[in-house]
Amino acid sequence: QVQLVESGGGLVQAGGSQRLSCASSGGTLRTYAMGWFRQAPGKEREFVASVARSGISTYYADSVKGRFTISRDNAKNTVYLQMNSLKPEDTAIYYCAADSRVARAMAADGDGVDYWGKGTLVTVSS
Repeated sequence: QVQLVESGGGLVQAGGSQRLSCASSGGTLRTYAMGWFRQAPGKEREFVASVARSGISTYYADSVKGRFTISRDNAKNTVYLQMNSLKPEDTAIYYCAADSRVARAMAADGDGVDYWGKGTLVTVSS
């Protein structure tokens, strides 16, 4: 059973950087495409980024392209989200997701995700 645990959230100033991590306390993550989603107060959950099982192919929401980088270390069973040039509108709870489909499918449809983490709050102050 895959259990995802996010870490690295917190308060950061606009223009700053933050790195989120997602580890599995259960099964291996190497058999899943992995991704990050976020939900801001009063808004629906939205896709942020996803990475293929190999780590080679990545996909990003237009709102974070060029600022965020998703990566994975299958040996450490961990996925990362490096967030640079943060903006107040990036404030949200960030959720890690594991999906048995391909990474591109996560970008199109988050409803197919197999496992979700409980989320970590990122607050960007202006």
